[in-house]
Formats: sequence, C-alpha cells, structure tokens
Amino acid sequence: MSVRPVKQVSQAQPTMEGAGVELHRAFGFGDTDETDPFLLFDDFRNEEPGAYEKGFPWHPHRGIETITYVLAGEVDHGDSLGNTGSLGAGDVQWMTAGSGIMHQEMPRGDNSGRMHGFQLWANLPSDLKMTRPRYQDITSGDIPVVVDDDGTAVRVVCGDFWGRRGPVEGVAADPRYLDVSVPPGQRKTLPVETYRHAFAYVFEGSGSFRDASQPFGVLTEKGTLEEEYLIRDQTGNRSLVIFGAGEDVTVQAGEEGIRFLLVSGRPLEEPVAWYGPIVMNSREELATAIAELRDGSFIKESAPE
Repeated sequence: MSVRPVKQVSQAQPTMEGAGVELHRAFGFGDTDETDPFLLFDDFRNEEPGAYEKGFPWHPHRGIETITYVLAGEVDHGDSLGNTGSLGAGDVQWMTAGSGIMHQEMPRGDNSGRMHGFQLWANLPSDLKMTRPRYQDITSGDIPVVVDDDGTAVRVVCGDFWGRRGPVEGVAADPRYLDVSVPPGQRKTLPVETYRHAFAYVFEGSGSFRDASQPFGVLTEKGTLEEEYLIRDQTGNRSLVIFGAGEDVTVQAGEEGIRFLLVSGRPLEEPVAWYGPIVMNSREELATAIAELRDGSFIKESAPE
C-alpha cells in the first residue's frame, strides 16, 4: 500500500463567467497534464443574489462532459434540443455535450439567498467527441451514501466505492466522483487506483493531506514589515490538492472536521485544443466548430449515439 504524494496545493482564484457570475476557479484553461481527463473546476458559491443571478445564458459546448453538483439553491437549465429542468440541493447533472449543444444555466438562491454548487468539465476521447448529446439528471435521493465505523461519510456520485456504485453510468473517462466528510480529529485513508489521476477540493472545515512521511498543508506567506516567512497551514476552504501516483489518499481532519470532493479518472493522454467551452484535439477541428457556429450547422441532428 502506497500513499499518493501531494504534488501541488493551491487556492481557487476569483473570476467571473457567464453574464457576470462571481465564482472561484480551481483550475482550467491551462496545462491539463496533472488533471487529465479533467479540464476545469469551478466553485460557484455566494450569498448575494447579485453575484450569481445573471447566470450563464445560452452558450455552446462540444467535445466535453459537464458535471454540475448543487449543494444549496437551484439551477434552472435548458438547451437547444428542448430539454428543460431544475437542479436542487444535492442533485447532479452529468451532460455529455458530444457533437454540440446550445445550453443555459440560471442559478437561483435558497430562501436565505444562498447559492452553492460546483461545475467540473471532463474531456471526451477523440472517438466520442462527435457523439450524440445526452443528459443524466440525478436527484439527491438517488445518490448512495456510505458511512464508515468512524463516522466518515461518502456520497458516491459516480464510480464504485466501498461496495456501492454511483448512479452516473457510461462515462468515457471512467471517473470516480466522491463527496467525502471526515469527522473532527479522524485520520482516513481512501483507495484510489494507481492508473487514475486524482485531485481533492476542500470546501468545508480543514485538515492535512499526508505525504508518505509528513502532513502537507497550504504553504502560506506570513510576516511583518521586517520579515517574511513561510508556514504550512492545514488545507482549508477552497483548497485544491493534486496528487501524484499511488494507491491511497490519506487525510487528517482538523478540529472542525473536513469535507471535500475526491475526483479521479483515467487519463486520456490526447492533444487538447480549446476555445472556451468547445474542446477538440486540434486547431483545425476548433476552426470547423467555430465556422459551424457562425453558419448555423453546429447542432448535429444525426450524431451517432
């Protein structure tokens, strides 16, 4: 049994998307080698409706899958194929954009004005980039929760874990998407197959993800006018942890416990060329997609399943 080394710890950075949604981006639109097959991860969380209610109006997707996980509030969605719906607290939508779709997502806060959710983009392999679009809308009650003897609770959105299987099926990158809560003071080791790339995203509490020999938290600059020094804090809210190769991830929960997403998948190891929400394998394929957006042929009525 080998503990995965911590290769990188970083903080999600504030940015703006859609028609003016304020969110935090953990990674995206950069080098994908460490996160392949995952391309982008956003944390859209706010208690001020003005920061999110303008939403994400009509926009195209091709060549990827988008995974939306809502924790508070609701997200109304619609697309160019006539599909409409709403995601509530605990719900997940796994959208395979495939050959192309026009899509919109409009967040609405709960009774207290809170909106909280995540969106992850997963790449599609070259032979499935032009497949027919499809949705998997999963309600909160359909997501299995496994609770271990020490109180650790895991919601299994996708993949197999601790003898349970998540409801999302037929995804090319063989992903595992887990929502993990570890009680205060507990140390927990979670298996992740060696062939997978893996990352954790902390969104409640704090803790340390352990390397083979020592805990690894956030490297933070602190000091006075006279001096600056570096300390290792516990990994806390909006921290992204990228792991190296190994068989397990080990976390030591802090005094408030820790809750994080643990996401892993089989790397595709294919070229990535993207133009916003369109992700293909070459610049030529991107040029074709953009030309089709302009001439109205972007949506493929007869795309293969």
